[in-house]
Amino acid sequence: QVQLVESGGGLVQAGGSLRLSCAASGRTFGGYGMGWFSQAPGKEREFVAGIRWSGGGTLYANSVKGRFTISRDNAKNTVYLQMNSLKPEDTAVYYCAAASGYYGSSRSRYDYWGQGTQVTVSS
Repeated sequence: QVQLVESGGGLVQAGGSLRLSCAASGRTFGGYGMGWFSQAPGKEREFVAGIRWSGGGTLYANSVKGRFTISRDNAKNTVYLQMNSLKPEDTAVYYCAAASGYYGSSRSRYDYWGQGTQVTVSS
């Protein structure tokens, strides 16, 4: 059974940093792209960042470019989201997801999802 488990969320002041982790298990993820999405209360789940599982290609939402960095450690089957210069509008539940051969912004292309981790940024 495939599992994606996020961790690292919490409460931080505006301007602060957090690093989210997503540990994948249950299958071999070679060839799978990984993405991070965010969902604020009452809003749609939105793409934040994606990374090719091998090769290093990355994509970012315009709202986080220059502030967030996605990376991965294939040996640990783990993907990270380093979040710097956090803003109150970054407050959301953050989900990681896995997609075969894809790491873009379309939610429907992702096959597996984690349970989410809450990020709250106070002003």
